[in-house]
Amino acid sequence: MTQPLALIEVGAIEVGTGRTIEVEGRRYAVFNCDGAFHVIDDSCPHRGGPLGGGYIEGCEVYCPIHGWAFDVRTGACKSNPGRPVRTYSAQVRDGTLWIER
Repeated sequence: MTQPLALIEVGAIEVGTGRTIEVEGRRYAVFNCDGAFHVIDDSCPHRGGPLGGGYIEGCEVYCPIHGWAFDVRTGACKSNPGRPVRTYSAQVRDGTLWIER
C-alpha cells in the first residue's frame, strides 16, 4: 500500500529548475520540466551526488559530481543504462506537490 507524502508548494520550483527536498529523513530531487513535475531519488547511483542540484537541460539532469545524465521523467540513466534512479508518481493538489511512496 502506498502512502501520500506532501513535498513542496509548486510555486517554489520554476520551470526548468530542480531542487533537493528532504522530508522525513529522505531526500528527493524535484523538477519542473515544462510545467510538469517529476520526482526521483536525489542520490546518483554512481557516487551519491545530489541530483536536485544538478545541471538541467530539457528533461535531463546531470549529476553535479561526474555528469551522469538521467531522464527525470523515467529515471533512466543515459550514461549507464544499468543504473537508473527510482521515480515517484507525483500529483499537484491544492498547489502542493504530493508523491506516492
